[in-house]
Amino acid sequence: MASWRVARRMFCAAAEAPAAPGPSSRWERLKSSKAGVWCRSLVSDYKEACREMVVGAWEKPLKASVYGTLLGGVLACFYSKPDRMSFEADLLERSNQLCLLSPWIRSGTSDGHIQTLVKLRNEGRLRHASLGVLSVMYRTDYDPDTMLYEAQCSNLSVPWRELPQRILDIGFVGRWWVLDSRMKDYDVNNEEFKHLPAYMQVTSPPSIQEVERNERLHNESLLPLTVEDEEKETKVVNKEESQSQPVVEKQAQA
Repeated sequence: MASWRVARRMFCAAAEAPAAPGPSSRWERLKSSKAGVWCRSLVSDYKEACREMVVGAWEKPLKASVYGTLLGGVLACFYSKPDRMSFEADLLERSNQLCLLSPWIRSGTSDGHIQTLVKLRNEGRLRHASLGVLSVMYRTDYDPDTMLYEAQCSNLSVPWRELPQRILDIGFVGRWWVLDSRMKDYDVNNEEFKHLPAYMQVTSPPSIQEVERNERLHNESLLPLTVEDEEKETKVVNKEESQSQPVVEKQAQA
């Protein structure tokens, strides 16, 4: 009987004792590792930063809108900046526009600038650099495939302080600004008018009255002629003929 009591106590103590921890899973081991702890702290920091940003935007909407507008403008400028291919396409298009004109009516400024760019492109001396929100086209002294010692030696390369003197164009918001400015009035050759007097070289825009008068005459010229107008024109012509006949007779008698 005593042995039965001892056995029962042993079984009760074994049941009440906590179970031994089994082998942990792979996910738990990963979470408790150093990498897991670092990732959890990083996610917690980002969650806290996003929460503070939302709370700050709610408390100060004007400041948040200004920052959002600036950030959106920077992103728009970054994604809309032109690249090297767009510059070469614009250059070929402007060159074709000048080729359609006679050399006598081309603008000397536009023609000289385009010819210089085309020459540098054919020589392989055009370079493109991306500066974040804008692009820059500049010239170099040699083609990168040139095997000359001066072209391959890094000690003889052009220093960065000379880059502003070598810049040819600036690309911003999808446009090449220098190329567009040089092509303004590309079909007007100012050299044709340098021999004219000073008052004839400068033309003033027409006044409002002159513009209205020209528009009125243009609209009247498109109207069909009526019978009365034809009769008036016939009378005017007959009157001129009758006045010219006595003069012709007098000349014949003389």
